[in-house]
Amino acid sequence: MLIKWFGHACFFIDSSEFGISILTDPFDKSVGYPLPDVSPDLITESHQHFDHNAHDLLKGNFKVLKEEGIFEESNLKIKAIRSYHDESMGSERGMNLIFKFEFPNGISIAHLGDIGHVIDDKILKELLPVDIILIPVGGKFTIGPDEAVEVCKLTNPKVVIPMHYKTKYINFPIKSVDDFEKIASSNLDFEIIHKQNNVFEFNADKLKNQKPSIIVLNI
Repeated sequence: MLIKWFGHACFFIDSSEFGISILTDPFDKSVGYPLPDVSPDLITESHQHFDHNAHDLLKGNFKVLKEEGIFEESNLKIKAIRSYHDESMGSERGMNLIFKFEFPNGISIAHLGDIGHVIDDKILKELLPVDIILIPVGGKFTIGPDEAVEVCKLTNPKVVIPMHYKTKYINFPIKSVDDFEKIASSNLDFEIIHKQNNVFEFNADKLKNQKPSIIVLNI
């Protein structure tokens, strides 16, 4: 399986062995990253802000999921879990959906969208167990480095892939991934791995037995 990061909260999850590919939270041109050049089968949107819902700019015949619920596509089980875009139960920035993807090979991936609070017991019960989490770490509009580390402790995944942080492409007033790494290195027993590209490819059997890792992708 393969996870490709296009920047911000947008990932392409290629599980062609199971006949389905997913794109999460597509952004528009104003965000700054090059637009994804892929044709997914399924698009998920954690919320309806311009930097997360630009599926109209993509080519192909795809289905869009943007509502809370439980779904199934090509033997892929999908759970869209209600959370919030802030610490005030959505009163500031509205609702956020966490998407959990459960694949036939037993691997589960969770995309946390623009979650703005540390997950509570109710969400945790719906989310666990999870092998890979795609988590915002930049703060301001989402959880920041400290809260992201807390979520990692609560979910205890095999792989953490940080997203929604400051890079050369965007001028959002958010923190860089370095801030998250510093806190994670002293609070989590995770190996931090810097990739030279924007792709994380993995084998399901090996993933289950590997040491927990933070994979920092590079665009």
